[in-house]
Amino acid sequence: MNNIIPSVYIEGREVELLKGAYTNTGGLRAATLEFTLPLISDGYRQLWNKEVTFYANPYESTPIFRGYIKRVKEDFNVITVYAQDVLGYLVKAGEKGQASIALTDDENLDGLTAANAIRKAIKIAKLDTKIGTAYIGDTTPSISSSRPPLRGTYTLLDIIKSLMGRAVDNSVSPPRTNIIKVVDDGNQSQLVIERESDTDSSNIKHVFTEKDNITNLKIVKRKVPTYVIVNGKNGVKGTFSHEGAIEAYDRNYLELTNESLKSPAECVDFAQKVFRANLITQYEYGINTVDGYHLSENDVVRVETGDKSFTGNYRVRGKKIAFTHSEFTIGININRKPPTLVEYIAQQDN
Repeated sequence: MNNIIPSVYIEGREVELLKGAYTNTGGLRAATLEFTLPLISDGYRQLWNKEVTFYANPYESTPIFRGYIKRVKEDFNVITVYAQDVLGYLVKAGEKGQASIALTDDENLDGLTAANAIRKAIKIAKLDTKIGTAYIGDTTPSISSSRPPLRGTYTLLDIIKSLMGRAVDNSVSPPRTNIIKVVDDGNQSQLVIERESDTDSSNIKHVFTEKDNITNLKIVKRKVPTYVIVNGKNGVKGTFSHEGAIEAYDRNYLELTNESLKSPAECVDFAQKVFRANLITQYEYGINTVDGYHLSENDVVRVETGDKSFTGNYRVRGKKIAFTHSEFTIGININRKPPTLVEYIAQQDN
């Protein structure tokens, strides 16, 4: 493991750091950075909405986190600072409303691909100086924002969810959805669209072993959707529920869209596949480790343990980092398979 010397900068100026914690749970949720500073003489209220960057080492050009201060709290002789990344503009936080735009016959997203529609929506909301889209790419397959055309007032988060929910790649088995995540180009936070990684064929970004870097391995049980509604093309719908699973796991609802489905029967069959895929992947795993801070959502990693039931390839879901000047601990959430078929889109907002 390389020596890690964490540092935090406010508006490009390094601050005297006492301790901090970074959290990124993935899936259209804002990453957060909370850190503690000595009480400064020029007043903590002046920190609100300032840009914050967090680096694992001073020589690195790309930060682990870039965001903006949302609140500060003074306590005796220290200040606790709470910041969110650019997705914080899309989710409701406290008394602040979500970023929203009005789509009309004169100003709309008609005829654009998902990527270009998201780019234009961000520009309409006057957030293009905060949220970059230079490297956004496009969905697989490419879809149009015209079916159906969006009219009325929408939050940016709902627009992104609507567009991403239509992009399901049926050319592979099982079908895979697309995700959108935040990356940093060294100067600005950028949105990037990716097809969900295939743990069997994607490049492995990191290897974890009990001997080298795993300090603890835990199992986290996820909710299994037991009542699944699938929306197909031209308003067709299908619903699948499993009474035995409802008794075992309670009523957990999931609604999704797949425009390649043209009949209620196809929708029901697809809903059943969603249920079974999530039943198989109902467990996530948490790794406490001494490295891997560079990993991001959708990366594929390899875990090697003495227990064959744990050994294999996994997809990164999120990570947490706790740090002081003398300590740096990393927790990474992984899943054996991708969250198959738009579980990503159904996640709760912040």
